[in-house]
Amino acid sequence: MSETRRNQSNHERIDSSENQHRRVVIENSHGEKLVGVLQDTGSTETVVICHGFQSSKDRIPMRTIANVFERAKITTFRFDFTGNGESQGSFQYGNYRREAEDLRSVLQHLRGENRVISAIIGHSKGGNVVLLYAAKYKDVEIVVNISGRFFLERGIEGRLGKDYMKKIKEDGFIDVRNRKGKFEYRVTEESLKDRLTTNTHEACLSIHENCRVLTVHGSDDRIVSVTEASEFAKYIKNHKLCVIEGADHEFTSHQHQLASTVLSFFNKDEDDSGDVSTSTRDLTRAVVPITSRI
Repeated sequence: MSETRRNQSNHERIDSSENQHRRVVIENSHGEKLVGVLQDTGSTETVVICHGFQSSKDRIPMRTIANVFERAKITTFRFDFTGNGESQGSFQYGNYRREAEDLRSVLQHLRGENRVISAIIGHSKGGNVVLLYAAKYKDVEIVVNISGRFFLERGIEGRLGKDYMKKIKEDGFIDVRNRKGKFEYRVTEESLKDRLTTNTHEACLSIHENCRVLTVHGSDDRIVSVTEASEFAKYIKNHKLCVIEGADHEFTSHQHQLASTVLSFFNKDEDDSGDVSTSTRDLTRAVVPITSRI
């Protein structure tokens, strides 16, 4: 019996297209409900897509990637991490390893419904999460890291201000507000420590060589510098690095180019090693600049 027939209360039809889009609710290991969208093409082969910091399953580029895979007749599942989008729980700064456990709950649920997880894809913070997952559980064969940050100690001052460490030691927290002064979220000393103790370098070294990893980054990314993308190529054994010229952090004007690049890597014959990089020496060959054809 299909997942939809088994539990209609957790699977609501979103549209009436030929392929079925369904809202799916999955409980994580903390008893919180994670909400996602299954774009079911009828194939049990399933790709899971993860969003980034303060984002959701419905933002770009998650929707674009899911739609491109759907046209290729590949089922996708995109979901909101705890405290984001429609999912339960409170938003927390950091939380990289906690989100990797959310992803674990999602994959276990889908596998329990006889789905084969053929790839996990993450954008921005989600890129770090899928790498952390692959390093710990070693049960996925394809991982795609889009705009992930290698050096997690970077980018903090831009959000929390100068002397953030001194301030958080004194007050125990920092409240982040937007340009209009509206409160967005609170950063505690514990959540800041969570981010600073998440070891991307160690995770990259721990990913099994049979796992194929793609890092895609935009050359005009102003959130995470493209120079960080090359760090993943240094330490992941079976890795390809692709830089899309002119693209920003969310690939705003390069959505379909990004999605087609990811789909191409997914479909690539594993015997064709192509531009896989295993060392700094090979990096110049591994970076593949692409000019827009759209």
